[in-house]
This record gives sequence, C-alpha cells and structure tokens, in this order.
Amino acid sequence: MRSHDYGDILAGKPRKSIPEVVAEPGLVVEDPASGFCGAVVRFELGNVVLEDRHGRHRLFPLKPAGFLVDGTPVTLLRPAPGKTAAAPARSASGSTRVAGLRARTARESRIWVEGVHDAELVELVWGHDLRVEGVVVEPLDGVDNLPERVAEFGTGPGRRLGVLVDHLVAGSKESRIVDGLRDGNVLVTGHPYVDVWEAVKPSVLGIAAWPRVPRGVEWKQGVCAALGWGEPADGWRRVRAAVRGFRDLEPPLVGAVERLIDFVTEPAED
Repeated sequence: MRSHDYGDILAGKPRKSIPEVVAEPGLVVEDPASGFCGAVVRFELGNVVLEDRHGRHRLFPLKPAGFLVDGTPVTLLRPAPGKTAAAPARSASGSTRVAGLRARTARESRIWVEGVHDAELVELVWGHDLRVEGVVVEPLDGVDNLPERVAEFGTGPGRRLGVLVDHLVAGSKESRIVDGLRDGNVLVTGHPYVDVWEAVKPSVLGIAAWPRVPRGVEWKQGVCAALGWGEPADGWRRVRAAVRGFRDLEPPLVGAVERLIDFVTEPAED
C-alpha cells in the first residue's frame, strides 16, 4: 500500500468548521446556554448586546461558537470599524424587526385561537415575532371541545399549547370550560371582550365606542347593523384595515398574546 494511503487512514475525518457570521445590527441570534434570543443592537468592550422582542437588553461575550443562528452554532464577528449601526426597525408588535427574515422551523408547540378573525389579527400584529420564534397559530372554531382537542394534541415537554379565549370572564361558558383543564403544558389566556373585534380600540375605527348589542342578536351582525357596515365580512375588512400595530389594540389582548408566545417558546426543561 502506498504511503499516502496510510496518510488518508490516519488523518481521520476532518474537523467540522464553525461558520463565522458578521454581527450586523438586527441579526437575530440565540445564546444556547440561557436560551435568550435577541437582535444585535451594539457592542460593548468585546461583548455583544442583544435585545429581545420585549426590548430587554443582555450582554454576552463574543466567544468562538458562542451563538446559534437558525439553530446552527456560529462565531460572531464584529462589523468593520467605523460602520455606523442603524437603529433597529420595529415590527407591528413593537419588537425588533429582523431584516431578510427566514422563518424558523416550526416548533411542536402551538398557539390556538377561537376563530379565523382572531388568527388574522394575531398574525397582523405578531406575525414577525411568530416567524422568528417558529410558532404556528391555528384557529379552533370555538372552545366548546377544548379539553378533547388538548387530549388529541398530546402535550409534553417541548410540545406546549397556548390558547387565546374570547370573553374569558368569571361565570362565562368559556371560563367554565377552561377551569376544567389540568395540564401544566397548557396555558389559557383571554380577554373580556365578546369578540376579538371589540379588542380593537374604537378610536382607531373612528367611532366613539362599540355598540351595545341586544341579547339574542349575533354580536357581529348587531355591530354591523348599528354602524351601517353591511355584512360581517364587510365589517371585518374595516376592522382589519384599521389596525397597524399593538397600540391599536386594547391592553388585555396585547398582554394575553404576549404571555402565550412567551409560554410556548420557553425552553423545555431537561
């Protein structure tokens, strides 16, 4: 056997190289040790400062293979000296917008909402965050069969469910259904409004207040009749077109959605 053949055998497999990535402002990375995920905002004394979607800042050392980008270990490099860092743009939810975002591979965890309008509104405001985090939102068409749907889903570590419920107030049908759930991998949050439309601030739509709908009248039909908006499909187009970001929504809905995203993206315990 020729000598260079021995060399091939003894050399073994080549060591896998860790890619180097320039830490441009807005690049989203994850610290694998803490699970903190955020966008690059600046550098301080050999460290990088990351900002998560809540605006919280944390400082991390720039060490080899110290971060994950799209789940892959990378070594972050500082941009060339003299390059001015632009202020990060904001998404509709107020989080740092990631330029050139590629959606993360979907997690096993899910967020469920009651209907299509709920899903569209969540996507409109939090869609950027959901793609960064790899979270899928699915409409349920009501929560009457929620316990059965949870059992069919099969929760567990790393497979959580967040559920957004309309009209989650004491004594409501929805609250009685939710009270029957006993699963640490399920978090139900909600808002006090009869329908998710009502969680849009009236001023955004140019009205003084949402109309009161008589008992026994379907809420959307009653609202559209009172406001002269035509059919519910026409009314929804008005509502959806008026919302530009989280400031156009009532705080109970904003808080409820934020808690669900935090819950389903929390790292699974070993």
